[in-house]
Amino acid sequence: MNARAGFVWATRQHFCRFIEDSGIGCELITPHMLAAPFFRPTLSCLIIPTGFGNPAYSNLLPALRASSERINRFVEKGGNLLVFGAAVDNPEAYDWLPFPLRYCHDHHPRTIRFSPESETRTIIADYDASCVECDGTFSVFEADCPGRCGDSAVLVQKTLGNGTVIVTTIHEYPSRTFLQDFCRRGPPVVF
Repeated sequence: MNARAGFVWATRQHFCRFIEDSGIGCELITPHMLAAPFFRPTLSCLIIPTGFGNPAYSNLLPALRASSERINRFVEKGGNLLVFGAAVDNPEAYDWLPFPLRYCHDHHPRTIRFSPESETRTIIADYDASCVECDGTFSVFEADCPGRCGDSAVLVQKTLGNGTVIVTTIHEYPSRTFLQDFCRRGPPVVF
């Protein structure tokens, strides 16, 4: 299947090139396009990169909040959503998601352990699991937690309808293996 990711940010980033180099088509979705009713691309997944909640880096958080219903419909129809750290001390930065999630900003390397049965464990396949940069933890979540640093959650996963939401504080690009699997899982969906 020819997978296509929507990368949500105001300008093209190196992450877009990484996605394309992983064999996934990548479409930049600006904050203004996110809520535009005429913008209807067909995507396999939507990627929200690190820093989305920090006004020093982006103006994305208000757009995510305004588009939360559209994003939820996309996931429920089978699209996948990959969200990284907000990179700001704002516990409510994820209030646009359809489940409770409270974020604690605290950037430093961590040792990450994954549930052995979790498909998400490949997200750090290209890194030393004993020293992975993370920009925080999740203190409250109503989701599965396959990725932890000690007792702290650094990756949570929730199935909604036919799609999956993965939220992580890992402050590194995901492995190509993980990205290819996640973006090719499920059918392409009109956003």
